[in-house]
Amino acid sequence: MAWNVWPCSRLDAARIVVPMGCLYTPLKVVDDLLLVRYRPVLCRGRECGAALNPLSYVDFRAKIWVCPFCMSRNAFPPEYTQQISETNLPAELLPTSSTIEYIVPGVVGSPPVFLFVLDLALQEEELEQAKDSIQQSLALMPSGTLVGLITFGAMCCVHEIATPNVQRASVFRGTKAYSALQVSHQLRLRSCSFAAPGLPAIGRFLVSASECDLVLSSLLDDLARDPWSLHRPPACRPHRCTGTALGVAVTLLEATCSHRSARIMLLAGGPCNVGPGMVVGEPLAETIRSHLDLQKGTSNARYTEPAAAFYGSLAQRAVKAGFAIDVFACSLDQVGLFEMKVFAERTGGYVVMTDSFSIHVFKESFRKVFECDDEGHLQLGFGAQLEVFTSRDVQCCGAIGGLASLGHRGPCVSESEIGLGGTSRWASGSLDGNSTVAFYFDMKQEAESASSSSGPSFLQFQTSYMHPRGQKRVRVTSLSLRHAALELGDIVKGFDQEAAAVLVARLAVEKCRTEDPLDVLRWVDQRLIRLCARFADYRRDCPASFRLAPEMASFPQFIYHLRRSQLLQTFNASPDETAFVHMALLRENTLNSIVMIQPALLQYSFSSEEPVPVKLDSENMQPDVILLLDAFFHVVIWRGERIQGWYDAGYQEREEYANFKALLRAPARDAKLILADRFPVPRYVSTSAGGSQERFLTSRVNPSRGPKTFQDSGGAPKIFTDDASLEVFVEHLIRHCVQH
Repeated sequence: MAWNVWPCSRLDAARIVVPMGCLYTPLKVVDDLLLVRYRPVLCRGRECGAALNPLSYVDFRAKIWVCPFCMSRNAFPPEYTQQISETNLPAELLPTSSTIEYIVPGVVGSPPVFLFVLDLALQEEELEQAKDSIQQSLALMPSGTLVGLITFGAMCCVHEIATPNVQRASVFRGTKAYSALQVSHQLRLRSCSFAAPGLPAIGRFLVSASECDLVLSSLLDDLARDPWSLHRPPACRPHRCTGTALGVAVTLLEATCSHRSARIMLLAGGPCNVGPGMVVGEPLAETIRSHLDLQKGTSNARYTEPAAAFYGSLAQRAVKAGFAIDVFACSLDQVGLFEMKVFAERTGGYVVMTDSFSIHVFKESFRKVFECDDEGHLQLGFGAQLEVFTSRDVQCCGAIGGLASLGHRGPCVSESEIGLGGTSRWASGSLDGNSTVAFYFDMKQEAESASSSSGPSFLQFQTSYMHPRGQKRVRVTSLSLRHAALELGDIVKGFDQEAAAVLVARLAVEKCRTEDPLDVLRWVDQRLIRLCARFADYRRDCPASFRLAPEMASFPQFIYHLRRSQLLQTFNASPDETAFVHMALLRENTLNSIVMIQPALLQYSFSSEEPVPVKLDSENMQPDVILLLDAFFHVVIWRGERIQGWYDAGYQEREEYANFKALLRAPARDAKLILADRFPVPRYVSTSAGGSQERFLTSRVNPSRGPKTFQDSGGAPKIFTDDASLEVFVEHLIRHCVQH
């Protein structure tokens, strides 16, 4: 929660500047999560449906409970009335059951389905690496998992993998836009259910991984580069009908796996340049759109709007059918991720972007999708629906994350919309333990009515999803929040600056869709100035008197680094790169999001046995230390000038310098732990003072030692940049606040 103590009225909610919001991780791994095997007891109030929870008032004598959200009185089910008492409470009424998960009996799910969509217009080495990763994934899949394969280049081929001795495929022209009916007719599909084994579509195109392992591996081995790409003129791009292939894949899963545990996995090595969804023309002389092209509407951006609309329609069909679409974009050039970002934003699919299919960023990230728990089940949730319930004094403005609106306008929906608003129910094709959604709220009451109501507000989040075990589960989280007058200090004491920074960052990224980046930066600055002017202690026109409460002391620092990050800066970044970092922010939890905003910096030296967290400042780039920078997308090990000199001299190979060898190993070991834990896997960079890749560090640290500062001999290096330092930024902030 950005504010753990809420204001009493809508007017006060506007005065606190930072939105009343929370970051909720529906499938967060909880060690002591209570798991019960029955359906939740739901409120029968009109347009309610909230679940029984520890915040409910219970009349044990009358055997009824009162819903805290709509105040309706509900009778307990017969199986509860026989045993319930003050000393014998059901699991959902226990005070420790603020989060509980129900296994719904009688619902049997389908096995997971993975439909690979592979780009064949790749260089030979790249294609071999992509095929190798798919083959390795077959061995990682749980038993019973269904797989399918679609390849594309100038044409799109849907491969039949049921017959071991004959390789057959249905071919679609890449330049043609096919309707769902046309695809279904050509593939001879019909709407079907997993309850009926031996159906043609599943038997031909989707087969159990354990049964088709040899067939699919042999098919992949025989795949070669798209023959049409081999004879293209040197000045032209190879044909890629990515849009056609994705359209065929969506239709195939619609007909066979609607509302099942399924996902499409696109492996693309270049931009779509033929057929629907094309983002660039065939001639290499025609450059793919840049941020400047999008802002000015030049001819290079003429494909963007129709391509985005096409991919948006595919995402909407995927949402309706309940599956996710992943994009693995591996190319030195842009592949059209900017237009395809709707797949991650609406279906909850993964997005990984890197330079090559041979780099560990792709290989390890692809492998992590198929990681299983100790019992051999995928660590994913499929076909999820999220619903929010609020007490009568609170309204939900909307949500920002990897989900789509279901248009359910419940009584708690606010007229003012933020992100995906106008609904209290959302859908996501896939969730994992890190998938996090930002919810934004507002007070419904005006100041006059709020003064007479001093009770707490209540929130409840319900997440229903299909577990990889084939079970339908419902996770319910309920919480209460107390109120305080804005004039009192209680609201400030309940401020969570990390959550607030992430909520503001998500809102700023959402604004980047429709507003100029400079306008978004101004909006962020205004929010910071208004917040500090509202809650800081100072005398007017006296900057030296400015004091900010400890609960807010780091918030200006977070905003400073947010302004300098790739999240809001588009200089020297392509639209695909910007879309990638935006999509990562919109799905990650608070800790990882803060690392994106303000990277973590650890210092290793002989003066300390353990790594020491230090400020993200250029003054810490000393010659006799090693720094480990975790910037989420990059993990950088930087060695100071003196350390690098010893390393080049080979001191680590001598027995008498075992302590130096241990010093070198410590950051490498910690970096491996970060790489093993994160998705997508970060790029690993090892550099030193004056090295060509030192820019990964110098671009993120605070340039306190700029070109105008004095540099002692052997001290930290100067950072040549036009950016203001954190100290200058804070000075200007204080000056604006005291004059506000």
